[in-house]
Amino acid sequence: MDIKRNVLLNPGPSTTTDTVKLAQIVPDICPREKEFADIMAPMRDDLVRIVHGDTKEYTAVLFCGSGTICIDIALNSLLDAGKKALIINNGAYSQRACDICSYYGMPLIEQKQPLDEKPDLQKIEDTLKENPDIGYVYVTYHETGTGLLNPVREIGALAHRYGAFLITDTTSAYAMIPINVYDDNIDFCMASAQKGIMGMTGLSYIIGRRDIIERSKSFPKRSYYCNLYMQYEYFEKTGEMHFTPPVQTIYAARQALKEYFEEGEDAKWARHRRVMNAIRKGIDELNLHEALRREVQSGLVAAIDYPEDPNWDFAKIHDYCYERGFTIYPGKIDGRGGFRLCALGAIDEQDIVDFWKVFKEALESAGVKVPVR
Repeated sequence: MDIKRNVLLNPGPSTTTDTVKLAQIVPDICPREKEFADIMAPMRDDLVRIVHGDTKEYTAVLFCGSGTICIDIALNSLLDAGKKALIINNGAYSQRACDICSYYGMPLIEQKQPLDEKPDLQKIEDTLKENPDIGYVYVTYHETGTGLLNPVREIGALAHRYGAFLITDTTSAYAMIPINVYDDNIDFCMASAQKGIMGMTGLSYIIGRRDIIERSKSFPKRSYYCNLYMQYEYFEKTGEMHFTPPVQTIYAARQALKEYFEEGEDAKWARHRRVMNAIRKGIDELNLHEALRREVQSGLVAAIDYPEDPNWDFAKIHDYCYERGFTIYPGKIDGRGGFRLCALGAIDEQDIVDFWKVFKEALESAGVKVPVR
């Protein structure tokens, strides 16, 4: 099949290989057939292997939905009665976690931290000291709205020191930045197939400690569909998802995992770094300004301020690039105009070299002075 290739520089879904796309073309099958269930058990183990977990201690629980479903499920399923959630809020996606807790009426301590700097660990420790009833600490591993990389390992160590466990949203880091659940003090992490493993949208998963999941059987039930223990138990008994799975998306995910392990963790992370280095080279050459210092960034997302030029028009620049096979994405910092360029997906350095040529043409066609102000 001749499939047009687009280079997606948005924060997901990401550019996929043709082999992943074509893996969805399979004979129709009922997802309750043993043949289909048999592909999910090794897939669950592979998802744990990516973060170096022991499958006797950690497991992967699959869900049908976007990444937000995992935030919802982890937060509402893992808070015991009489416990509070501590959310480190320093970006749009940790704000989403606060919104979820508030929506369920769950006891919540929201600790605001700067959007553009690493959080203050002393403040986190003080909060844990003052609130011995904190059940878990939640932090976004990589705030995709800004590109901020949080010190998850240190925050996890603090949580464990004070008898809490750590949940981290790794949706925009998993299978890209090397993660080790033991070294990084992670009890639960999560992702979606369309991000790091470079699969298709519609499949998400929580990787977490079996002992805590099993303990959560007695925790308050806040949702029927979005309950971690119920889905885990059903997998353990039947090998199947409790509700209808995204069949074709799972076939694509299986192929994406195969390609992940073929490329290898270190080589894949090196490729993402090559892509980001090429993004930063273009930023510097065009005199664009980033919202965050590079020292605090993940190396996967560059949040760029709009140029101070009367001819700048994001929609026009976006459309010019889009028509030529490149997608750029709006920023997500409230009150600050900007756009993002992301080093996700099945792309490499040459794609970015080609992109900057098109982007410069877009600026010139719109009458934006180059280099920009």
